[in-house]
Amino acid sequence: MLDIRFGDLNDDRVITLLRVHFNKCHEVTPVGSAHVFDVSRLRSPNIDFLAAWNAEQLMGVGAVQYLDAEHGEIKSMHTAQAARRQGVGAAILTQLIAKARAKGVSRLSLETGSFEFFKPAVALYRAHGFSPCEPFGSYRPDPNSVFLTRRI
Repeated sequence: MLDIRFGDLNDDRVITLLRVHFNKCHEVTPVGSAHVFDVSRLRSPNIDFLAAWNAEQLMGVGAVQYLDAEHGEIKSMHTAQAARRQGVGAAILTQLIAKARAKGVSRLSLETGSFEFFKPAVALYRAHGFSPCEPFGSYRPDPNSVFLTRRI
C-alpha cells in the first residue's frame, strides 16, 4: 500500500533518491538547461515536498513550489527505478494537485526536458490534464525544455 506524506528532507533515503534525480537530470540535460532543485532549495518554506512509501521502501518524491497565491510549479518529481510503472508518479502528482488546490492555487505549471529521456514524464503530465504553455516565472524559451500548465 502506498503511503504519501510530507517528505523528511533529513532522511538519508530521501536525500539519496533526490541526489539520483539531480545527478541524472544534469547527466542527460545540456548545460544551462537543467532546472532541477537540490535538497537545499527544496527546504524553502514556499514548497510542499512529498514522499511516497511502501512500508519502509521509498517509492518516489515530488514537490510543488508556490510561485504566488494562485500559481504553483511542480518540481522534483522522481520515481525510484524499482517502483516505475506502478502508478507512483501519478499518485504523487494527484496529491500535489490536491495540496495546491487546498491552498487556493488555481494554476499549476512545470518545466521538463524536451527529449527522449523525459517522454514518460511528459506523458504522465499530459494524462493529468497539463497542456503546453509559454515559459513562466523566470524561465526563458529553451529548445531543451517543455513547459506545461493546467487549471486546478
